[in-house]
Amino acid sequence: MRYLAHTPSRRQEMLKIIGVPQVDSLFKDVSSDVLNPCFTELPDYQSEWAVEQHFKKLSNQNRQASDGPFFVGGGIYRHHIPAAVDHLIQRGEFLTSYTPYQPEISQGTLQYLFEFQTQVAELTGMEVANASLYDGATAMVEAIMMAQRVTGRKESILSGGIHPHYVQTAETYAKFGGFSLNCLEDQQIDAIQLSADTACVVIQYPNFFGEIQDFRNVAKVCQNNGTLLIVVVNEIISLGLLQAPGYLGADIVVGEGQSLGNGMNFGGPTVGLFACREKHIRQMPGRVVGETVDQQGKRGWVLTLSTREQHIRREKATSNICTNSGLCALGFTIHLSLLGAVGLERLAKLNHQRAVELRSQLLKIPNLKIRTQNFFNEFTVQLPCEAEPMVEALASHGILAGIPLSRLYPKRFTDQVLLTATELTSTQDISRLCSAIQTYIQ
Repeated sequence: MRYLAHTPSRRQEMLKIIGVPQVDSLFKDVSSDVLNPCFTELPDYQSEWAVEQHFKKLSNQNRQASDGPFFVGGGIYRHHIPAAVDHLIQRGEFLTSYTPYQPEISQGTLQYLFEFQTQVAELTGMEVANASLYDGATAMVEAIMMAQRVTGRKESILSGGIHPHYVQTAETYAKFGGFSLNCLEDQQIDAIQLSADTACVVIQYPNFFGEIQDFRNVAKVCQNNGTLLIVVVNEIISLGLLQAPGYLGADIVVGEGQSLGNGMNFGGPTVGLFACREKHIRQMPGRVVGETVDQQGKRGWVLTLSTREQHIRREKATSNICTNSGLCALGFTIHLSLLGAVGLERLAKLNHQRAVELRSQLLKIPNLKIRTQNFFNEFTVQLPCEAEPMVEALASHGILAGIPLSRLYPKRFTDQVLLTATELTSTQDISRLCSAIQTYIQ
């Protein structure tokens, strides 16, 4: 334990100010079995070599996603990451990148964050973007709270097509943040009803079930009501083909950037994307890197805005987001730079083609229905049986056959599964999946 220079008298002084007699009083709400756990089942100490061997055996139980056909998506996607990405982010000047507390000294860090912002703004069709957030879920919640600051209203409406984990994150924030959420079950967005207290409407594009919905009418309704439209993008590669949300009327666009430059990594870490109209920039959470010139007229970068509580007084902060996903954002920027505009479009087309091929083969299976009409690289399939037992059975044979929706929606959609295809999905993978499904349901 590192040395902390607190004398006994100093500790007593702090306890007196807090109003407790002893340090243990600070933990009175924690049950005793947690504070003093019994570890009788743990083995005795072992040598370093023995511990390494033990954990190696445990790690060998993990299965690689590349071991067999893989059709899992739902917010975290398996894509090819160029070797250059991993090589470059492991360089010493990047690998330990963190918030620069003397930012103008860290010109390299500021430059790549500026490039990241530029890429996100162009992808989303928005005017400004921040220098990343933790992940898509927290970015969505930050957008909701930003909309409340901008409009002075408290109600937020969430479409039934939003990722359920994102909804749960928003519900947690709402519980402690003093604002109300209206979480709809209906996936249709044109029937959303607004009130005079509606700060924002949140939709996903494509939605969690894979459906691509035209939200231009919703954008007009929101604009007429003084309500901000927040659009969530889970699969950022879809914007290589789909029209950018900003051009369709979105006021704030948030999303998950994991698909570019970041592996699945058991679900994280990932990188949150956040972009908005320039008129709302001072209400945007996180930080913004800007371009400038120095005294000699040379191009340089500065931390233009930083409205988080580490840099300004807590009561004036727009967010308690304490840092950005710097290394993940760098991986995103390198991958997208390597692709370029043409490469991103080709990659998006290949993803869609694989999904179309998967759909075509699935339709040959009797009593199986495709629930999603317009999709990018994932869609919902309705089976003539319960989905979860089938997915578990196929997994035991090395085929990861998507996400049973009943896992995320208990007692609903028990016969439906969300399937995803990417550029890494082969024709052989599709054939194995379809053959296994047909055998199972017969």
